[in-house]
Amino acid sequence: MTINVLTLFPDMFDSVKASSIWARAIDSDNITINTIDIRDFATDKHNRADDSPFGGGAGMVLKPEPVSACFDDVTASCPQPYINVYMSPCGKTLSHDISVNLSKFACINILCGHYEGVDQRAIDKHIDLEISIGDYVLTGGELAAMVVIDACMRHIDGVLGNETSTDNESFSDALLEHPQYTRPASYNDVDVPDVLLSGHHANVQAYSRQMSILMTARRRPGLLSKTVLGKSDIEYITRK
Repeated sequence: MTINVLTLFPDMFDSVKASSIWARAIDSDNITINTIDIRDFATDKHNRADDSPFGGGAGMVLKPEPVSACFDDVTASCPQPYINVYMSPCGKTLSHDISVNLSKFACINILCGHYEGVDQRAIDKHIDLEISIGDYVLTGGELAAMVVIDACMRHIDGVLGNETSTDNESFSDALLEHPQYTRPASYNDVDVPDVLLSGHHANVQAYSRQMSILMTARRRPGLLSKTVLGKSDIEYITRK
């Protein structure tokens, strides 16, 4: 997959691209992440990509010309199929399903707004999907774009190394993930549940599902309506 990030601050991505799973995914050619400076497509001598908003108001707005020219340049050579995304508080809230669907594209072009936003004419012309990562305000779309990229790239074959790594994660089946434990088996007088040490795969799976359902019921009960609960699941919740 290729991800092109259209931004005024490409340097913000340097450290995350060089770290952890991102670095391994890039080095193994499972993903390519390009950062494109919108200012490079400005037409005036000062490379100005923003201007004050019509109608007044604080802050600046990204101009339509450099944003549009940047998209034209990027989409002329990006792999098919591609999708143009704008990080926006007006967009759909990022979800597990959205990240899975995005991972199916060969190329994602992500526009990062800044200041007071982007001229609506550029959005109307180029954007296929607007995404928000939550109901709060950031200084720009760059951090939000990193969240989208991270959530998406985990579903690309080869990125995590273990193809089953995403199968039982939180939200993969509309349930929160069950509690996890590692060595030592006893810590501060608290023991790991015996079933996890039993080596009995079916019992471990049953216990893990019960804990996922219990965690979801206690912390995010609204998610339970999005999953299929069997009779034993319902009986377990009722007992607890």
